[in-house]
Formats: sequence, C-alpha cells, structure tokens
Amino acid sequence: MNRPSRKKPMFKVNEQLRAFLKEHGREVQLPVAYRDLKRFTYALPVKDKDGKDSQWETVIYDMREWDYIRDGLVRIYALLKTEGDMSFSKHLDVARVDYCGFGNSQPFRIRIVNKFNDNYDHYYIKIADASRIYGLELEHMLSPNRITFLTDHQTLVEEHIPGIPGDIFIDKFLYQQDTNQIRIAKEFVKFNERCFVRLLGDMRSYNFVVDITPDIYDFQYRFRAIDFDQQSYEGRKNLYLPQFFKENNMLVAVTLKHLNKDSIEQYQTEERTMMTFRLVAARYRLKELLDIMGRDCISTQEKNQQLARELSELHNGNKSLLKCQNMGQLVKQHLKVCLRKNLLLVPRIKSRFGD
Repeated sequence: MNRPSRKKPMFKVNEQLRAFLKEHGREVQLPVAYRDLKRFTYALPVKDKDGKDSQWETVIYDMREWDYIRDGLVRIYALLKTEGDMSFSKHLDVARVDYCGFGNSQPFRIRIVNKFNDNYDHYYIKIADASRIYGLELEHMLSPNRITFLTDHQTLVEEHIPGIPGDIFIDKFLYQQDTNQIRIAKEFVKFNERCFVRLLGDMRSYNFVVDITPDIYDFQYRFRAIDFDQQSYEGRKNLYLPQFFKENNMLVAVTLKHLNKDSIEQYQTEERTMMTFRLVAARYRLKELLDIMGRDCISTQEKNQQLARELSELHNGNKSLLKCQNMGQLVKQHLKVCLRKNLLLVPRIKSRFGD
C-alpha cells in the first residue's frame, strides 16, 4: 500500500546546515518565534467556502501579547518581501492568525492585509525541520520555481505558494470544457519526473497546487509542490512517484488517455534536461548542500537501505546506489544516475559536481 508513515519525526537543523543557511541569507534573526505563536488563549474553527470544517483554527491572543506579536509578524512579512525595508509597513496589519494541528509541521498561517486597499497575502510559520529545509532548497535549485523562506533556530518562515490545491483542481476544474487536458497530462508527467529524480515524496493531490497562466490562445499549467516534509524520508520508491497515489488517479487517467508511450518518454526527457541545466547553474551551491545532507541523518537506516535496494533494482542493478549510507548520499547518487546522460553533454561539470 502506497501510504507514507503516519508520523514522520522532526529532524534538528545541525550546525553545518545552519552555516549554509546563514551563508545564503536564509538564517536571520526573527522578531517572533514559533514558540511565541503557541501562546494563544483560545481558537475558533475555520470553515471553507462550502461551510465545512477545515483543518484550520483561528487563534486569539491575550491583548497584552497581541501588540508585540502583531508588530513582529508585520516585520517578518517585510523580511520576506522587501528584505526588511519597513518604510511600507505603516500600510500593513495582521488580519488573522490561523493554526493547523494536523500534519508534521503544525503551521501557523498569517494573513497580512493592506489597510489602504484591503488586499491581502499569506505566509506560514512552522517548526524548523531539517528534511523540510533540504526539500525547500532542492526545490529552489532543481525546479522551475524559486522559493523564499527564512529560518531562525527552531522557527521556519515560508512564503505562500499560489495556485489551486490539487484536490480542488481535480474535483472542479479537470473536466471543465475549457481545461486543456493534453497540457495537464504533459505537466503531470514532468511533475512526476521532478519529484522522483530529487526524491520528494508524498505528493498526494492536496500536497501540490496547479498554477494556471493565460497564454496567447490557451492556458499553461504548472504543478508546484507545497509540502516538503517528505524529502527523502520513506523507504518505498513508489512514494516518490505521484502517479501511484490513489488521490491522483484522475490525473493518471487523463495522462493515459491523451499521451502515448513515446510522448511520455519525450516529456520525461525534457524535464531531465531542464533539471540538468538547473543543476549546472547552481552546481556549487547544490554540491555544498548535498555534501551537508550526505553527513546528516534525516531518515532511518532501515528506510535508507530499502530505498537503495528498490532504486538499484529499478536502475538495472546499479551498485552505486547500494553503497549510499544515508538519504543525503542517496539523493546525490540518484541525481547522478538519472541525469548522467545529460551531464555527459556538459563534461566540464562532472568534476565539479563530484565523480
């Protein structure tokens, strides 16, 4: 059965990873920490547009603490969006703070509103988890999407990733008349490939969004991961392939309806080629991250050995995967195995990325 572990443990950010985050402007001093937000006095359930209970609750704070928290949350938004320039903050306020006790990261969702025009934006504050941070960095370097996030010891701040949640898209948009299912199928194949090559797991429909962009004659679609808790944690290889989750069955059906074997292989090759270009562009930063990841512990030895065996079998008995001692080494080796053909076209990169 393709189900992730019911509860993934949180992994501490070690000193090597923290130094990497500082070097690249991710680790900063935040005015409010995750533990501060936990001091709410009571909570009210948040209902969705259909009046059903969601997993979120709006939290309320004692007035003696609220002024401090509200000011800090506005300052964090400024750090995310304007590198701390507070000259625009007089227009901003915190409209609400929501909390979700479901899931590993137990996030707070902060709604920031512009008091002049009522336009609003969101960002998230979570418990800092090393595997999630590795996932965010790999997404930033190897996907077509740039990711903005900040850390401060045990606190992680993430920008909101816009798009239609995958489960809602499947339910309400996938079969609409103006939805281009062929382009959806193409993008799902590419998303599936990206997740597998960099070993990002648990991409069930509610863990990614669909970004829709109007084009000259039609629409373009892009699948974007929004949950990075399962970066190279599980031992079963199928958990790194979105096509095997039952929540994504309708996307698989649309793909098989509109694409033949050659088309699927073409789009897989296109995505691997683009990942290689991104790897080359970020090779020094990526190698530094993977070296740190290769000395870190973000899963169990049992899961690591299982995944190494299953990937080795998939790649025609590749023995280099079996030699990997932890998940970080396995991610690095899997990137090499999957992208080797493309990397050979850029021979000068080989020695810099590692033999």
